[in-house]
Amino acid sequence: MDAGGAAYNPRTVEEVYRDFKGRRAGMIKALTTDVQEFYRLCDPEKENLCLYGHPNENWEVNLPAEEVPPELPEPVLGINFARDGMAEKDWLSLVAVHSDAWLLAVAFFFGARFGFDKPDRKRLFNLVNDLPTIFEVVTGTEKKQGKDKSSVSNNSSNRSKSKSNSKRGSDSRAKFSKPEPKEEEEEEDVEDEEDEDEDEQGETQCGACGESYAADEFWICCDLCEMWFHGKCVKITPARAEHIKQYKCPSCSNKRARA
Repeated sequence: MDAGGAAYNPRTVEEVYRDFKGRRAGMIKALTTDVQEFYRLCDPEKENLCLYGHPNENWEVNLPAEEVPPELPEPVLGINFARDGMAEKDWLSLVAVHSDAWLLAVAFFFGARFGFDKPDRKRLFNLVNDLPTIFEVVTGTEKKQGKDKSSVSNNSSNRSKSKSNSKRGSDSRAKFSKPEPKEEEEEEDVEDEEDEDEDEQGETQCGACGESYAADEFWICCDLCEMWFHGKCVKITPARAEHIKQYKCPSCSNKRARA
């Protein structure tokens, strides 16, 4: 059953997409703004009923088409029988899921009927997929996903900035530079921790020249004796350090050579 009957046959991707949007708008209206009327029409005392969406953005609750096979794929049968057997919210969600399935069936029925090739089918699906599903609209998932995406985007941006500020990663950071203060959830804890770390870092001395640690200088740690050294004191540059799997300071190297 359809407004326009057999004479209505969208033949291009754009026409099928307009058809899809019109039917979708009608079904969303039935399940949201017109929900009381929709609920009333889905009387369990009646025979199998279907929810139809029409290209002109109208909706209709009616019996399935009598002809076999039908002109178009049919919506799910018997939505009225489940109306009083479950919570209204769950029932509307169930109808929404089946409505989404029907919309895709109709759209790709037209695509198959008029010989859409692979690029056309892909373009049609991409257009359809850019729209929230009826289920997402009815259940409010669409709004929640929008907020979640925004949050994920912000978090990803923050993580990217954090990663760019510490390119060497956890393994190389322990070997090639002094550990940075850990981040705490509360600002006061962060400040206290930074003060403690600064004190600890200030006590660290270069194993070669004996000078204290300075944050603006490149340091490297010996993997054997775990002493820290200025890169310039042991003639190791940051670029060279990136290729060292296990660093041995001059003292440890001489010991191993003598052994």
